[in-house]
Amino acid sequence: MLKTFLATTAAMAIFMNSAMAADLKFAPGEDAKFNWKSYEDFKTAHADLKGQTLTIFGPWRGEDEALFQTVLAYFADATGINVKYSSSENYEQQIVIDTQAGSPPNIAILPQPGLLADLAAKGLLVPLGDDVASWVKDNYGAGESWVNYGTYNGKDGKPAYFAFPFKADVKSLVWFVPENFEEAGYEVPESMEDLLALSDKIIADGGTPWCIGLGSGGATGWPATDWVEDLMLRLHSPETYDKWVKNEIKFNDPAVVAAIDEFGKFAKNEKYVSGGIAAVASTDFRDSPKGLFDIPPKCYLHHQASFIPSFFPEGTKVGTDVDFFYMPTYAAKPELGKPVLGAGTLVTVTKESPTAKAFVEFLKTPIAHEVWMAQSSFLTPFKGVNTDAYGNEQMKKQGEILTSATTFRFDGSDLMPGKIGAGAFWTGMVDFVGGKSAETVATDIQKAWDGLK
Repeated sequence: MLKTFLATTAAMAIFMNSAMAADLKFAPGEDAKFNWKSYEDFKTAHADLKGQTLTIFGPWRGEDEALFQTVLAYFADATGINVKYSSSENYEQQIVIDTQAGSPPNIAILPQPGLLADLAAKGLLVPLGDDVASWVKDNYGAGESWVNYGTYNGKDGKPAYFAFPFKADVKSLVWFVPENFEEAGYEVPESMEDLLALSDKIIADGGTPWCIGLGSGGATGWPATDWVEDLMLRLHSPETYDKWVKNEIKFNDPAVVAAIDEFGKFAKNEKYVSGGIAAVASTDFRDSPKGLFDIPPKCYLHHQASFIPSFFPEGTKVGTDVDFFYMPTYAAKPELGKPVLGAGTLVTVTKESPTAKAFVEFLKTPIAHEVWMAQSSFLTPFKGVNTDAYGNEQMKKQGEILTSATTFRFDGSDLMPGKIGAGAFWTGMVDFVGGKSAETVATDIQKAWDGLK
């Protein structure tokens, strides 16, 4: 997503690869952690499609594309379908061009619900059907949330289910060094109240609880928006969050101001943050977690998404040298359940065919998820998978956060207009930690939103 992995400019290179049925990463039937029965049942039900073609356009390139190809190989093997996958450096623009030109792929996979909603409104997506929506609702953690993210108004103005979730990311994580906790006698907090009490305990013991860095070049400020979004989901209902990202309630609504102020409890407390308040905006987000590993530690806690281990010191082992826990909820607000902030990719049909329908059915099998799970860079909210198939314990823990979630929400700033979510919101958070009040900052952001044409 934009905030997490900032885009680099490059030529719009389109590439295509075909999945070969013979290239199976794991031999069917040989490892009990895979649900081979789901694979064999699917194979039996789709034997009549041999020789047909399926074209897929998606966001994955490089290593992720190679991993996705290992999944496609099982689909090709089970059906005899010739699968052709392609992507582009500017895939968002390319899929719009292809669909509007009348030359779409059978399947388009995108991480932007807003873009898919636009395509659906123009009649460029094929509804998947209420039966698929019901299946997702029943079989995914926070299933209703995922159904909502795939439901858009069609060209006729009526809502329909268009997008199947496949592959997710988790942002609601707090990182810590287990050895530091053990030496100090600290325990992983079970509630937000416990987390604040732990922070105060660390200060009382002479330490500093948090490392927070908002620096990111021209995108400085974005890590704070993740904080505010996580806190919105822990202070208010999911419906309030949805209204906020759509500007149906104003940015300076008391609910939003409260979430910004709650972030201020962490970021604007001189004793809470390594380097003090002045260091928050100036510290690069990539350098920020390094304080966890200093001796003695410069901080004990760091809030960041699942990608952050890429910036830990070389050789750091997640699960041993460093670990994470789910960012807890307030014990005083049990009605809000267990919300998770993150992102995900959504599979849509852009050109109807028996092969496209078969591919959607394939995604309902555990094996379609477990093959990628067993390798790297894949999480799923599908409750029907064997979590022991995950390639490591950390992926398994994050996967279980997804399957046990009661609410899932996409990164809010990525759902807002670019000039707000990737502009005024970022700079507003910098102004906030620089001394402006939450009310003033929120009002400034709302003025920017009101000024959009």
